[in-house]
Amino acid sequence: MTVFFSQLINGLSLGSIYALIALGYSMVYGIILLLNFAHGDIIMVGAYMSWFVMNQLGLGPVTAVCASILTCTVLGVVIEKIAYTPLRNAPRLSLLITAIGVSFFLEYTAELILGSGAKVIPAYFTNQVFQIGSVNLSLTTILTLVVMVASMIVLTLLVQRTKLGKAMRAVSEDMDAARLMGVNVNSTISFTFAVGSALAGIGSVLYCCSYPQATPTMGSMLGLKAFVAAVLGGIGSIPGAMIGGLAIGVCESLVSAVGLSAWRDAVTFAILIIVLLVKPTGILGRQVQEKV
Repeated sequence: MTVFFSQLINGLSLGSIYALIALGYSMVYGIILLLNFAHGDIIMVGAYMSWFVMNQLGLGPVTAVCASILTCTVLGVVIEKIAYTPLRNAPRLSLLITAIGVSFFLEYTAELILGSGAKVIPAYFTNQVFQIGSVNLSLTTILTLVVMVASMIVLTLLVQRTKLGKAMRAVSEDMDAARLMGVNVNSTISFTFAVGSALAGIGSVLYCCSYPQATPTMGSMLGLKAFVAAVLGGIGSIPGAMIGGLAIGVCESLVSAVGLSAWRDAVTFAILIIVLLVKPTGILGRQVQEKV
């Protein structure tokens, strides 16, 4: 039971990171129906920014965290303006191919500038371990869970209680009708990308707390697993992204606990296939009927 609870806590910690990244996927998809496969590589840029600020500039971890989140936020908005806005009225497949192209562009640009080797990121803080009964609980795990819950609460309040949140919901329901009602659609979409990319920046910092190294391809698998989490929870649903992320993280940890760590990625994508076959809308997703 001690091993089970330890793996469960590890799974919740990893799942919290997936959930934060999946929130960005869900927000963007809910607004413009775009699967932003470059989202994972924004995390990679955030990790390299932390390394650059602490290792090359010699500044403190607080500065590194702020720089990573700010860089991810700005990068998300720039990508939206340059790559996606011109294709706003193009077929959805064109947007998807563009997102994949942006992903490869970020990966290979990072490899060209910084090399393919891993960059070790200095610790943001001294990790402490607390013992609750016979279960060890690290400060990193506690911080990850707290930040995930706080982010989800703030995001829910933002979407449900603010004017910008109301505009986001209006655009997601009917972009043309929202435009006729005076909603600035371009600003709303840019704001959505900014929030989603900021969440990616937070996820990047939390991921680097547990796995302190940056590589050009680190965002690929993170992004894919977060996509699976978003689909599992119901893409477009904020609580669904959290549930999906936690479920994927716990599942991976339990698979590793029984000695099948080499199969953890396979299990994740097997879950995606099963969800698409059994309940394509996900746990909290809603069926959308298109009028003809």
